[in-house]
Amino acid sequence: MRSIPLLLITLLLVAAYAAASPRVQVVGLFPGAAVLNVDGQRKLVRVGQTGPGGVQVVSADSAGAVLRVEGVERHYPLSRELSGGYAEPEGKQLSIAKGQGGHYWVAGSINGHPVQFLVDTGATSVAINENQARRLGIDYRVNGKQVVVGTASGTAKAWRVHLNSVKVGAINVMGVEAVVVEGSSPTEALLGMSFLGRVSWREDQGLLRLESKI
Repeated sequence: MRSIPLLLITLLLVAAYAAASPRVQVVGLFPGAAVLNVDGQRKLVRVGQTGPGGVQVVSADSAGAVLRVEGVERHYPLSRELSGGYAEPEGKQLSIAKGQGGHYWVAGSINGHPVQFLVDTGATSVAINENQARRLGIDYRVNGKQVVVGTASGTAKAWRVHLNSVKVGAINVMGVEAVVVEGSSPTEALLGMSFLGRVSWREDQGLLRLESKI
């Protein structure tokens, strides 16, 4: 029986390990959180939490993120393939017609849950009320930062949070800042500039045209 050379065995083991190890990229960076791409699965993961493939975010800042992958900690810079203002890179488009009251309404989702949005270019960020946040499973009192926001009826207490994803049509943006406003206002989720500023958009003859940035 012929023996297999030791070098060949070593190469086979290295190849098997490489095939089994997840392909990990950091495709977005935020204070205390990173958007990970693990074998094609993307998710916003906060420091101390575990994301796809069991990858844990140890720390994150503007320079990169320290990730624990299969028990080994390593610094990952922001991937050159995708930018920090992350949106799906296929150049996807969506046209929204003016609706009731001359406003733009569009069906979408927050963290994978269906939401009806009112597009509001005057809103600094995506905004939802407390009841909507509870329905979406957003623990804003624990994970959010308390702030005061201006509304049509004055000022209100709110919590600034980061949403894993906001999607309208085929355009999906990850790591979107939002505010959860105390009480029942706004009655509809507002699609504000924290989302719109991450895509290309323009008004054209009664249509609002959105396109993901490449």
